[in-house]
Formats: sequence, C-alpha cells, structure tokens
Amino acid sequence: MTPADKDKWSVLIIDDEQDIREVTAMALTDAGYRVETAADGESGLVACQLHGPQIVITDIRMPGMDGIQVLEALKERFPDTEVIVATAFGEMATAIRALQLDASDFITKPIHTEGLMVALERARQRYTSRQQIKSYTCQLEQGLSRTSRQLEETIAYQQRLIESSMDGILGCDAEGKVAIFNRSMEKMVGIDRGEAIGRLALKNFFNAAEYDRLRADMEADGHGGSNRLMLYETRLLDRQRKPVPVQLSAAVLMEGNRKTGLVCFFRDLRRIHRLEREMADQARLLHQDKMMSLGRLAASVAHEINNPLSGILNYIRLMLRAFKKGPLPDDKQKQFCGYLELVESETDRCSTIVSSLLTFSRRSPISVGPVSINAIVERSIVLAGHRLEMANVTLNNRVHYGLPEIRGDANQLQQCLLNLMFNAVDAMPQGGRLTLASALEEQPPTVVLTVADTGTGIDKDSLEQIFEPFFTTKQEGYGVGLGLSTTYGIIERHGGSLSATSQPGRGTTFEIRLPVEANGPHSPGGKA
Repeated sequence: MTPADKDKWSVLIIDDEQDIREVTAMALTDAGYRVETAADGESGLVACQLHGPQIVITDIRMPGMDGIQVLEALKERFPDTEVIVATAFGEMATAIRALQLDASDFITKPIHTEGLMVALERARQRYTSRQQIKSYTCQLEQGLSRTSRQLEETIAYQQRLIESSMDGILGCDAEGKVAIFNRSMEKMVGIDRGEAIGRLALKNFFNAAEYDRLRADMEADGHGGSNRLMLYETRLLDRQRKPVPVQLSAAVLMEGNRKTGLVCFFRDLRRIHRLEREMADQARLLHQDKMMSLGRLAASVAHEINNPLSGILNYIRLMLRAFKKGPLPDDKQKQFCGYLELVESETDRCSTIVSSLLTFSRRSPISVGPVSINAIVERSIVLAGHRLEMANVTLNNRVHYGLPEIRGDANQLQQCLLNLMFNAVDAMPQGGRLTLASALEEQPPTVVLTVADTGTGIDKDSLEQIFEPFFTTKQEGYGVGLGLSTTYGIIERHGGSLSATSQPGRGTTFEIRLPVEANGPHSPGGKA
C-alpha cells in the first residue's frame, strides 16, 4: 500500500503514557497514516466521535476507564471501528478477553514498529472485509432487484467478498438448508462446500443439546437482541464429529415480517485457546525455575539470619542480667547504649535479608516499569552472600553505581541474575572468584552486566547448546536444564540479549545487555 493510500486511514492512539503516544504517533505518521491521540479512555471516546477513525489502538491498563471498557464502549457506539489492544506479557488473559470482545488484534508492549504495522495491515483488511460483508448483508435484507447484468456482477463481487473473509461464513435459506459456505468454513470443519450447500442444515454442525441451546438464545434478547447472536461462544462439529470451539455472530434475515434465511459468522477459537495453554505453561516454567532458585537459597538465608539473631539474643541476655543486679552506673549505661546499637544494626540486617527474600519469592504478575539494576544487584548479593561464603567463593563487585534505570520487570531480572550467580558457584566446586561488573554504552544507550567465574568452564560443543531447554552440564540431581533457557527468554522479552564465552579450565563469562529506557522513567510503576 502506498503512502497516499495509507493517508486515507485514520488511527486513534489511546494511552496514558505520553512517551508511548508520541513515539507511536511519529512512527504511524511517517508510515503515511492520519493520527490522533488521547490520554485516557473518556477523551478517546470523544475523539472517536469527533474524528471517526477506522482503527483505534488502546492500552489495556489505564487509570479510570481501562482498555477493556474502552473496547466495549467503542463496539457499542462505533461497531465498525477496528480496535487493536496493547498489552504486557502477564496480561495475556486480558488480551484474549479483548479478542473475545471482537478486538481486531493485540500487540505486546514494548511496541515494536514491525509488529505494529502487521497488526494495522490485519485491521485494515478486517475493516474492509466487514464493510463489504455488511454491504452484502444489507443488500440481501432489502431484497433490491437489479438488471440481469448488474445482478451477475453483484453476485460475483459478493462471492469474492465472502471467500476473502478471514471468518467462516455460513448462510441458510428459509428452509434452513446451507446456501453459503465459504473457504474459511471448509478449513474450519474439514467439509467441502459441495457436501454442505443444499445438503446439510445448520443443525448438522452441532450436537442436539448445543443446537437447542443456540436456537433458544437466538430467540431471546440476551445475546444482541431477538433473532441475533453476538460474540456467542459455542462448539461446531467437524467432519470427524470432533468439537471446534468458535465465537459466533448471527442474524436472521428478514423481508418485511417474513424470515428469509440466516447468516452466521464463525471465528475459530482454537488458536486463542492454544495461546492460553502456552501462556500457562510458560508461567508454570518460570515459577518452577524460581522455586528451584528459592530452594537453593533457603539454607543459606536461614544461616545468614541465625547469626545476627544469636548476637541479638546474647546482648539481650547480658542486659537482662545486668538489670537484675540493680540500677545501672554511668559507665554501664554507656556500655548498654553500645549493646543497643549492635542489636539495632543486627535487627536491620535481618530485616533487609527477609525483605529481599520476600520480594524475590512473591509470585506476582509481570509489572513493567522503571528498574534499577543497582538495586537488583544489591538484593542478589544479600540473598546469595552466605552461599558464596560457604562455597569459598570471593565476590569481586565492580558494578558501576551510576547506572541509569531500564524498563522491565524487576522480579524477573533478579531471577536472571541469581540464576547466573548460582550457576557460577556450581562451576567452582573448590572455590574461586565471582566477578560482577557493569558498564554503560552510549550508542544506543545500553546497560551491560557481566557475571564471570574462575570455574571449570564449558567446552565449545556444550557452549552452543547451553540456552536450549533441558540441556545441562550438571550431574544428575543438580538441575533440570531450565535455568539458562528461562534466563535467556526473560532477557529477550526485555529487548536485550544474553551471551556467554568460556574456556575449559579457565572460567565462564555471561554478558547481559539491556536497552536503557528512551526518555526516562515517566510511566507509572514501582521501581526495583
């Protein structure tokens, strides 16, 4: 499509983050679209009324009216408008809900231009197809007569529209027999149109109970009005009589007060359900890996807390013993102040350790926001400190404490760093040196964090496979090979990269590269 063609398309961006609105608007304007923006759902609906965009891109999480509410309002007031929702990884269930509410597509944050352009292309196709199909249905309902030549041209044109639809289209005549059966329906149920048209009825594609429910709901007012169904979930039966989950929109065709047929639009939900399962599996693997890391931390943290608690207990016993002997002389009061300062510092140390452990162990949805790499390093050192000491590993901390914030999920990034630190300790069974170092690259702004050990190293063949799921160089019982593949996936989803270099017998170095947030941490969300 040429820039001139794109200029005919109007796009509205609704997002409460100004930076995202400006960057996305700039990219779309450069691509030839006419762009309007709104900072929240309410003003976005007003902008739709004023400018009438064909496509709306809305964020899911916004103060006040969220993206789902915006989608519902748009579909109610401007049903022809195509809506693309923008969502983070942990909001996949919300994104699927948006698709069920007839969103055109969803894109993940941070928004990549290539993916955005693909989603817009799909929305344009869908908008055009819907307008064409709407025109076709209107013509059927009105029952307009044409000359023979006009009728032939119209039928041919309508047939092309029906065949190009991404949704399955099934039309029935007044007797209930199949009259329209497009290519998408053939693929969906595995039945050729020659077998369906004039031979099968709508009820042949459902089991008896499901068809009775569909008919009852069609006649009721609860699913889009009487003689209509909208965003109705049901199950078709394919050639092998296996259920196919679908979303159905249907309308009875009328000529005056007489029913002349029925048209149904089916959206195959199998891909959406597969996405749901994949997201659930991915979340389970991430949590499994975190729990393995947490188990490795448990003994270390218990010992780390036990030492200061023992000191606190001893000082308290000393003070109690002194109090029982009578009033304190002046020199003892000064000594008691020293005891109390030690108790305070040791208690604060315990609190820091427990707080860091709770932050890491908490199972929470992905929360993208400004993240301090320095804070992640400090917490990881607190949690892994005793394990390093017990393994006779010396920590060489060369992290630059002037690093800018990046944008991401602090909990997942800490999981990555702890995975790399624990792997380094495992690679040094006789002890050694673990080096944490960081640097800031200017063009493009990138935080580089390295984890280097002086351990056994990894041979060349194994080095090429270490990021593959379930590949491990450890002995049986010491790992299932998910740590590095999970770490690699997390870093990649943050727009960064993870690489490794190693020499057998001389150690291994892992390098994490993460992009710095373009315009600073202005968006809502907690810091690490």
